[in-house]
Amino acid sequence: MPSERLLALDVGTQSVRALLFDREGELHARAQVPIEPYVSPVPGWAEQDPAVYWQALGEACGALWAQSGAEPGDVAGVALTTQRATTVVVDAEGRPLRDAIVWTDKRRAPSVPGMGPLWNALFALAGARDVIREFQVRCHANWLAAQAPEVWSRTHKCLLLSGWLTHRLCGRFVDAAAAQVGYIPFDFKRRDWPRKGDWKWRATAMEPRHLPDLAAPGQRLGDLTAEAAAHLGLAAGLPLIAAGADKACEVLGAGGVSPETGVLSFGTTATVNTCRERYLEVTRFAPPYPAAVPGAYNDEVQINHGFWLVSWFKRQFAAREREIAEVRGIAPEALFDEMIADIPPGCLGLTLQPYWSGAVRDPGPEAKGAIIGFGDVHTRAHIYRAILEGLAYALRAGKERIERRSRVPIRRLRVAGGGSQSDAAMQITADIFGVTAERPHVYEASGLGAAINAAVGLGWYPDHGAAVAAMVRAGAAFEPDPEAGEIYDRLYNRVYRRMYERLKPLYEDIREITGYPPR
Repeated sequence: MPSERLLALDVGTQSVRALLFDREGELHARAQVPIEPYVSPVPGWAEQDPAVYWQALGEACGALWAQSGAEPGDVAGVALTTQRATTVVVDAEGRPLRDAIVWTDKRRAPSVPGMGPLWNALFALAGARDVIREFQVRCHANWLAAQAPEVWSRTHKCLLLSGWLTHRLCGRFVDAAAAQVGYIPFDFKRRDWPRKGDWKWRATAMEPRHLPDLAAPGQRLGDLTAEAAAHLGLAAGLPLIAAGADKACEVLGAGGVSPETGVLSFGTTATVNTCRERYLEVTRFAPPYPAAVPGAYNDEVQINHGFWLVSWFKRQFAAREREIAEVRGIAPEALFDEMIADIPPGCLGLTLQPYWSGAVRDPGPEAKGAIIGFGDVHTRAHIYRAILEGLAYALRAGKERIERRSRVPIRRLRVAGGGSQSDAAMQITADIFGVTAERPHVYEASGLGAAINAAVGLGWYPDHGAAVAAMVRAGAAFEPDPEAGEIYDRLYNRVYRRMYERLKPLYEDIREITGYPPR
């Protein structure tokens, strides 16, 4: 049937995907193009030529249309979701003035705008001075203004990657409101740019003129230009519908539209999210992010370098599995479940704290990763299982924090992201949380979330609730094992939860002595 397909464009950190969904949320075709996540011209920097993302979008769509049954003429609308907090500065024509600064970048602005005595006093009184300072030094615009003033002086718009790609697609400086996650002057409570007089305008070098217009999820951003349509192999004039950032779309695509549903993302950054209409700061001074549902927020707790730890393990300890996987033509991760099949819950006491990268708050920037409980029985397989258990412990702690602040219990779990394809990780999660853990019916949850917004924007469904009811279903379910759960409860409460506070003084000493991580 013509015009019965939705094209979701998902631009991640390591790959770009073109996904073709129908109105029931079934994935009909998929094409993926790997990209280099970033280059580091200076240690700690992470940059990428924006053209890499645009070129990969064209290649992904070309590969999509080469598949049987994937017809460009069937597409009724397009939606875009991208990685968060990657910055592109452009001239008045939308041409990048330098490489994009990727979200993993560690640079810090050497000087920042002064806040003035009144704001400084108010922040000190509220105990927020360090938080505001961290916001300022990590703001990409502040770094550019201080270190690349010639570029900043020529900047017409300071966009997130989603905004730059949207301009390439429809020719307008407009972006999805639900994509505004980063060190930018965004009013998270209003899901809009701040009003005049807001402290965020003083904290950054950005002015209102630097920012794009915003559209709520499901609103029309514009129409594909002739140039963009030719690049993607589509007809010019197709509607481009606002969606949201990849995590927001993932929550929506997993069916997370109520506070009772917790959505775990087993991605590079592991997260636990809920969706609610009430503004709630689960962590003090850390705002909830805009949801891919109009008028809603995602209460997110992050574990930096979450399932990146699986990649770390693969590089450092899994040479044998990499060799076997290459011979068998499969991913090395597919062998890891076999490797840990006989290891009992709790890893015979080996317990991992997954703080390979600290945060501004909880844990603090001094935090380090830790593994305790080693004995002569432990092998690298135990280390891998301890990684999965440690991540699940950390996400459970995030879930409990959300429940304490919201006073709403999370009664079901949906698990998405690359790590969710591991049956062992799913079963460990169910056992540690004591709740049934379900995969969404399709692996590409963030793409499905974007497609849901396209379906609402095209009028196929009256609202997001109706679209989710029609387009999202549970996939494989993993029931908690009571015996394993009892072991995990005891280890979680008596060991894991005590680790950070007991080790924190040592982490602070390490930071003082070695200078890592830098202040």
